[in-house]
Amino acid sequence: MDSAQVDAYLRRLGAERPPRPTAEALGALHLRHLRTVPFENLSVHLGEEIVLAETPLHDKVVGRGRGGFCYELNGLFGALLTALGYRVTMLAARVYGDGGRVGIPYDHMALLVRTEEGGDWLADVGFGAHSHGPLAVGERADQEDGGGTFRVVESGPDAAGVRGGGGVRGGDGARGGDGAAKTAGPARAADLDVLRDGKQVYRVEARPRVLDDFVSGAWWHSTSPRSHFLQSTVCSRVTGDGGRITLSGRRLTSTATGGGREERELETDAEVLAAYREHFGIRLDRVPVRRQDDTGPQAGTRP
Repeated sequence: MDSAQVDAYLRRLGAERPPRPTAEALGALHLRHLRTVPFENLSVHLGEEIVLAETPLHDKVVGRGRGGFCYELNGLFGALLTALGYRVTMLAARVYGDGGRVGIPYDHMALLVRTEEGGDWLADVGFGAHSHGPLAVGERADQEDGGGTFRVVESGPDAAGVRGGGGVRGGDGARGGDGAAKTAGPARAADLDVLRDGKQVYRVEARPRVLDDFVSGAWWHSTSPRSHFLQSTVCSRVTGDGGRITLSGRRLTSTATGGGREERELETDAEVLAAYREHFGIRLDRVPVRRQDDTGPQAGTRP
């Protein structure tokens, strides 16, 4: 990502270029991203190809003012952070579902970010309802956040009885958004579980990945009848007061920080298009229609 692309991305976020890659600057960029770039799966339902490469992602999110799902948002955010001097490692994660079962390999992407102070942070701007700021990787106590109370713990054995590990070592294969070797984080003996309000959210694998590794996960979530993303269109972002606004299908939902909730069904296509424009800055020439599959009804959406 060159300097002009970085500047355009920061304008999209309404953020200034940080003078140094500090933890404070990371937190500010993280929250700004959640407030301005929506988590959305509209490409799946509009028949748009999802290309996991830096230039098309920049064109979509920055050039066309769109959002995306985890691979797109975290992939591009990782490239921005790398360009700003952070040491970034892409990590694969598997999302916990019913009964404590984890999803497919490459189910989700998160970012391990090393700041100039030497701290390691788990950044994630591509999950929907999640932490508003990065989570301290080495902290095992509760971490209070605008999105809830979070905890990062070492994972236990998986369904096969295997305890994941391998770890990220400084200089040993960690890679940034451009695929170049970076240094990010100490060795870890196990994979990590992220919990929100006491409930397991996802399991993060310690092994470093590159953007191309997630192509199979993006394809699965875009096409499989078991995908979380095929049930309904969804577009969601954090609001300025720390709440959330979400348009799922034709239902517009506003959630306040105190838990208050308002829902409204939009009756016409004009109302839906206006909601995308006014609440998310997304201008469409037609309403995305839920993608149908020959195998019948789809699974539930991710939060």
